[in-house]
Amino acid sequence: MTRGSRDDRKGLAAVWLASLLLWLPLAGVADGGDELFPRPPAIREAVAFWTRIYTEVDTGGGLLHDDRHLGIVYETIRFTREQSRRSRERQVKARKRHYRAILRRLAQGRYQFLTAEEKRVLALWPKGTGRKEFLAAARRLRFQLGQADKFRAGLERAGQWESHIRRALREEGVPDELAALPHVESSYNPRAWSRVGAAGLWQFTRSTGRRYLRIDHVVDERMDPWRATHAAARLLRHNYDLTGSWPLAITAYNHGVSGMRRAAEKLGTRDIGVIVEKYRGRTFGFASRNFYAAFLAALDVSRDAERWFGPVRGHEAEPVEELEVPGFVEMDALIAALGLDRDTLRRLNPALREPVWNGTKYVPRGYRLRVPAEEGEVSRATLATLGPQLLHARQIPDRFYTVRRGDTLSGIAARYDVRPNTLAELNGLRSRHFIRVGQVLRLPFSESGSPTHPPGAGTTVERPADGIYRVRRGDTLSRIARRFDTTEKALMA
Repeated sequence: MTRGSRDDRKGLAAVWLASLLLWLPLAGVADGGDELFPRPPAIREAVAFWTRIYTEVDTGGGLLHDDRHLGIVYETIRFTREQSRRSRERQVKARKRHYRAILRRLAQGRYQFLTAEEKRVLALWPKGTGRKEFLAAARRLRFQLGQADKFRAGLERAGQWESHIRRALREEGVPDELAALPHVESSYNPRAWSRVGAAGLWQFTRSTGRRYLRIDHVVDERMDPWRATHAAARLLRHNYDLTGSWPLAITAYNHGVSGMRRAAEKLGTRDIGVIVEKYRGRTFGFASRNFYAAFLAALDVSRDAERWFGPVRGHEAEPVEELEVPGFVEMDALIAALGLDRDTLRRLNPALREPVWNGTKYVPRGYRLRVPAEEGEVSRATLATLGPQLLHARQIPDRFYTVRRGDTLSGIAARYDVRPNTLAELNGLRSRHFIRVGQVLRLPFSESGSPTHPPGAGTTVERPADGIYRVRRGDTLSRIARRFDTTEKALMA
């Protein structure tokens, strides 16, 4: 072996060892504290900025700032309650034009004739800031809406979920501090939807959520805080196992674990401060750069909530019990058999989508139905006695429709005697107004073209004692007729 080849092999071994050390997980995962969640100087301004957003400014205004140097805040913008969204956008654009013009004048370097406003803006920047930086700053103006009112509401909602979340995190070997993450993601709102389709308390997208949850037109477990929490804990642990750092694992929750590994490998470090300051990935934008800092701010504020908001009373957790549904069953029939309040059952089972509640789909076999704890024993006994007249071997099958030129969702819905909202929910449409030619829509009917419940499906229920049926949301005359084993003509007589 030549000296050169020995040197080459030593070099390769050194590179391999450095790469291995980069990805070895840090010790002490179960111990919390600042050693797990470091605060390098590069992110301190960002943590302070997000603390202001969460505590000082509500959704009636926001901060106009530099999107790289968050310590530079030009103005607090306030809106009136009467302002429309478009009016607010115009106001923000006007203030951006104002500061863009000032920054461009400062870039000229002639400071002897500055106005008072220009001097104020100049004072926000370090001495010696040059032309290039001022011109760049003119392109980096950004507005961040305040969140103080939403954060306080989230603190109240968190009381219902925090004990469950902390327990789930511990089960997966994730630090308790990560219970602050839903403040960043959803303000602890289990019904939250983002503009990009992320949903629920933990804001799972469909693609990521499907790795851990059931997400389809019958069940969407992203909307279930209990199940989504276990999924989030598993994802966070997975991120940590691949990055070896909680700052990177947390940022990966927003940016993706592969993206964070690329960033660390490119810069040769897991230091979140260095990555935030120097990494220029194509999709590593403002949200990803600031995700860890926003988490730290949310953690600080939630730990010391009374300092910022005064006394905050959290919602109490509701004791529940989960029961396995032994077969496919119509929701109305299940409610009648269990004798439970429909609204309570719906609140405790948010993963069940609208088609289940309006009867176009059955409650799935094997679904873990959540009921109030005090009803658990009786409900379990009732489920065990449900007979073949209520339980079905198969789910109601689907039929499909291909959108044609000139179609609208409401027109298609009317053609098939179904509500537009039901059709939108069944197909995961975020808007009723946007369908495209060639799009395939799922219809709440069987392949034979019959309505949602085929004849003889065994979904009839006991007639009301007074002979009067109260129409519910989603009912149609044909559906009521099938439910009580009669005809539409008889009902109309």
